[in-house]
Amino acid sequence: MLGYNRWQLLKGLAASFCILGIVSLALIYFIPAPPSKVVMATGVKGSSFEYFSKQYREIFARYNIELELRETAGAVETVKLLQDPKSDIQIALMIGGVSDGKHAPGLLSLGTVYINPFWIFYSSNEPFERLSQLIGKRIAVGPVGSRGRTAAEQILGKAGVNSESATLLPFIGSAAVEAMNDGKVDAVWIGGTPDSPAVHSFLHNANVRILGFQTAEALTRLFPELARLVLPQGVIDIYQNIPPNDVPLIGTPTKVLVRSDLHPEIVQLLLQTMVEAHSGANIFQRAGEFPNSTDVEYPVAPAAIDFYKNGPSFMQRHLPLWLSVHAQRAIAVLVTAVALSFPMFRFLPTAYNWINRRRLFYWYAQLKKLEASFDTSPVNQHLVKAQAEIERIEDAVSHIHFPLTFSDQLYNLRSHIEIVRRKITSQGNAPGRVAAE
Repeated sequence: MLGYNRWQLLKGLAASFCILGIVSLALIYFIPAPPSKVVMATGVKGSSFEYFSKQYREIFARYNIELELRETAGAVETVKLLQDPKSDIQIALMIGGVSDGKHAPGLLSLGTVYINPFWIFYSSNEPFERLSQLIGKRIAVGPVGSRGRTAAEQILGKAGVNSESATLLPFIGSAAVEAMNDGKVDAVWIGGTPDSPAVHSFLHNANVRILGFQTAEALTRLFPELARLVLPQGVIDIYQNIPPNDVPLIGTPTKVLVRSDLHPEIVQLLLQTMVEAHSGANIFQRAGEFPNSTDVEYPVAPAAIDFYKNGPSFMQRHLPLWLSVHAQRAIAVLVTAVALSFPMFRFLPTAYNWINRRRLFYWYAQLKKLEASFDTSPVNQHLVKAQAEIERIEDAVSHIHFPLTFSDQLYNLRSHIEIVRRKITSQGNAPGRVAAE
């Protein structure tokens, strides 16, 4: 009906599948689907990082993304694993002072999520009021090279507490809790929120006291990355009056670090997770204070800056994660089609006219070839073939459907066909040919 044979239809179908395949591969390459599994470092067992990482895992599971939690020996090892291309760890919670964007290129920050307090818990019948009273004690400060131990050595060192004047032990997290309960240490230096397992255990242990940082203001001047915090009296348990008085503390900003090649959809999911896990009010922060785009150590990802400024996009608010990628691909195809259609529509009439003229030129060339054969052979020995050829040309031209704008050229072609037909007829009626017959 449309004038196409099976072979032409087959070629058109094959070309369509090829174009569809190329477009699909391009979309998969430029807009890949998010991975179904992502790995996050949690730090040591019993830390606040592990506590929040488990919350992240539960939120990710609602979007059918598996968040695998990987325990590390501390912040220093975590940074190395994030930078290691052979490691599959792509996300980590990180306290300040471990490294920065200059020394850890390829890592981006998604912003600060909370202030991580430093605590000193001790077991003694005698109340301690100064850091110098820890001299001569067995203190759990974490393993060598960890950020917690480094901070302890820097801060306690200002009070004369160091590896020479005290015994610094590598216990951390739940191991530090066990060491305190077993009498292996006299004090524990630890970082974490009040809800983290290790800190929570110490706060509710009647045999353990909190040593406040009475010189917290001075320490924040000596170490600008630190912040001064206050644990109000009775805030942990009003009935049992825990703590029995206001306790000055110090803390360091905690941020979320990711590899720069983390899938954009996972980044967006992670930002929404951070808001859900950290935006509420607690002992040390007001509602909505965190997360935020503040980070003086690492470059903040542009997606995070836009998120904090404008909130989640329309697709993030209304579409599930798996559908969001397909919507982006559809938009990409639509935008590309619109971008290509404008120049195509502009040159389409020109191309259409060229195609029609080419068809006319083709039959003019066939007609000229036929006419030239008579000019070179006045006594035509192939008159029957010539007549058959002119009939073929005329029949083909009669079945060509041109737009009205080409009507004059089509009628000119038919007129020229008639001229050549007369020339063939005159050759056939020539005296020499009649005599020969």
